[in-house]
Amino acid sequence: MKLLSNIFIYRRLLLIAITVLGFLPLPLIIHSKEAECAYVLIVVAILWVTEALPLSVTALLPGLMFPILGILPSTHVASTYFKDFHLLLIGVICLATSIEKWNLHRRIALRMVMMVGVNPAWLTLGFMSSTAFLSMWLSNTSTAAMVMPIVEAVSQQIISAEAEAEVNQMTYINEAASAGLDIDETAMGQETKQKKAKTKPFPGYSNDTGEISSKTETGKNSVTGKKYRSKKDHMMCKLMCLCIAYSSTIGGLTTITGTSTNLIFTEHFNTRYPDCQCLNFGSWFLFSFPAAIIILLLSWIWLQWLFLGFNFKEMFNCGKTRTAKEKACAAVIKQEYEKLGPMRYQEIMTLILFIAMALLWFSRDPGFVTGWSVLFAKYSGFVTDSTVALIIGLLFFLIPAKIMTKTTSTGEIVAFDYSPLITWKEFQSFMPWDIAILVGGGFALADGCKESGLSLWIGNKLSPLGSLPIWLVILISSLLVTSLTEVASNPATVTILLPILSPLAEAIHVNPLYILLPSTLCTSFAFLLPVANPPNAIVFSYGHLKVIDMVKAGLGVNILGVAVVMLGMFTWISTMFDLETYPPWAPTISNVTVP
Repeated sequence: MKLLSNIFIYRRLLLIAITVLGFLPLPLIIHSKEAECAYVLIVVAILWVTEALPLSVTALLPGLMFPILGILPSTHVASTYFKDFHLLLIGVICLATSIEKWNLHRRIALRMVMMVGVNPAWLTLGFMSSTAFLSMWLSNTSTAAMVMPIVEAVSQQIISAEAEAEVNQMTYINEAASAGLDIDETAMGQETKQKKAKTKPFPGYSNDTGEISSKTETGKNSVTGKKYRSKKDHMMCKLMCLCIAYSSTIGGLTTITGTSTNLIFTEHFNTRYPDCQCLNFGSWFLFSFPAAIIILLLSWIWLQWLFLGFNFKEMFNCGKTRTAKEKACAAVIKQEYEKLGPMRYQEIMTLILFIAMALLWFSRDPGFVTGWSVLFAKYSGFVTDSTVALIIGLLFFLIPAKIMTKTTSTGEIVAFDYSPLITWKEFQSFMPWDIAILVGGGFALADGCKESGLSLWIGNKLSPLGSLPIWLVILISSLLVTSLTEVASNPATVTILLPILSPLAEAIHVNPLYILLPSTLCTSFAFLLPVANPPNAIVFSYGHLKVIDMVKAGLGVNILGVAVVMLGMFTWISTMFDLETYPPWAPTISNVTVP
């Protein structure tokens, strides 16, 4: 028993040792850069999934192992830990700091809850729809970083309102019981106990019919350390976080400019097949929008069922009126909103900068019209979303928020300085440096896979697929891309695989769009891990989720996404692009050797 106890105590240390030593024969026996990089990839992936080490600490392992194994020099690896994404993150965190400092997020959250209601199912769908719409035009990262503070505020407001409503309800019942002096003492005691049992808060799932699940210990927020009031509250927070991460990615599928993988594919396709002229902003939207809508709705149903259950009767309020608890929640939220009073100058300035940032992101290079980035045409590609984020972010440190005064020796109050909308100390308290390192580790892994040739090796293994039925080729390539993009960056995955899949399609005499389109769309299905893409990392930083939560939810969304893409390829997409015939714009090659 003592041995088992020690194993349990040191389980994380043992797991790390087993992982590092167990896969060590791979690079020792197979003396190649691909095997060495695969070893690093396997070790890091296992430690990320099991959380045997803190995620940000595990993310530093490529910086240690790549130079030792000779895959990348230390200076190269170090440069991957701070990219354009991090500058974008700094800018949006400045915005988030000001929003939370001046309580703008609270005002928006309360107003939104008053409009939509406190039913988590409809609230979640509303957030998913608005987030997906924003990510059609803005970067997925910007959208998630912008919406998440509002979602967090809404979640906390609902939890607080429900807690207050339950307290008020219990107080009312106790007072009513105390007032019934003429009732038989035995009967009164029995009734009061029954009522208390129905209204008493408990740490498991609850509903308005009084059904009580078995008691379970409530979890803690991994960032703040606060315990959740009930398991249902914890589940709702998980649901809200994941709906933002996934919808920001799904929305990016619908436009060419929605995500970098779409842009990379379009550039590759137009370069390789210049005579096609079949892909533009309109045609992309027409084939991808139905797929995105279906994936969004199915993901909503899946997440709702996984975390809170899916009760159609409760959702549509069939056969019952609003409960006292729901009415009390609505009253509390309305009261809290009225406490905020009229909008202050600081809130107005923050809102103006918020709108300005969104408009500048949207209008930089929309794709269907000329954007303001044409002003910098001489330096094409130099100005990005991070440039906009930094411009607006700096303004938060410059725009005055209030005048600072002091009292002189004569008793006179004089102004001597002003305080900006945010200070550096306030920014530092909000900046998730651990998440910045986490995402940097993902970039380092992607570079290592590319430089070592591991990504190319994996791509080359697709070449025997030519002898299989076309539907199976699409399915296998889609599943492989979806798996690879979980541990490698989306742009790196699509950049490596497109040159492999294009000649494969030509060799088996299949319309290249049949294979390239689903593979490109599936590259965005990075839903399993916090490091799979920046939106996942952003929502993970709020502390409600564990890696296993994201794996369970993301696996279902991945399967749904691949299934919908497959359905689209053989229905409306096939009809749009006439995929059943080999196009004249593609080269006719009887035998293509896939590199």
